[in-house]
Amino acid sequence: MKSPLLLSATAALLALAACNSKPNSAEVLDSNPDPMANALANRGPVELPPAIKAEKTFRCKDNSLLYVTLFEGDKLALVKTTQTGTPTRLTADKAGDPLVAEGGWKLTGDPKTITVTQPGKPSQSCKS
Repeated sequence: MKSPLLLSATAALLALAACNSKPNSAEVLDSNPDPMANALANRGPVELPPAIKAEKTFRCKDNSLLYVTLFEGDKLALVKTTQTGTPTRLTADKAGDPLVAEGGWKLTGDPKTITVTQPGKPSQSCKS
């Protein structure tokens, strides 16, 4: 009767003795300083890309189609003249300004109606 009690008491003491096994000092894994630590600490805030607000197909006055992706913040849009074509990136400095791109692109409007000027074509309105 005494030996199971003695055995369980010994096991309990060993378990408790292992609980206070903290190292005396912090463990150093790498002694080389991080060369970018200062640059990372002083960097500016990260700006996430805007979320997609609407992805629409517009029918224009000349009966052509435009495939437009509008983004939140109203400062970015992608325009394609064919469904599988390369998108043209139109940007604005602030919300409410016309979206423009090199070559003469200009776009204003909302997800229901836009006015677009394409290179070599007059300005026309388009509806989704």
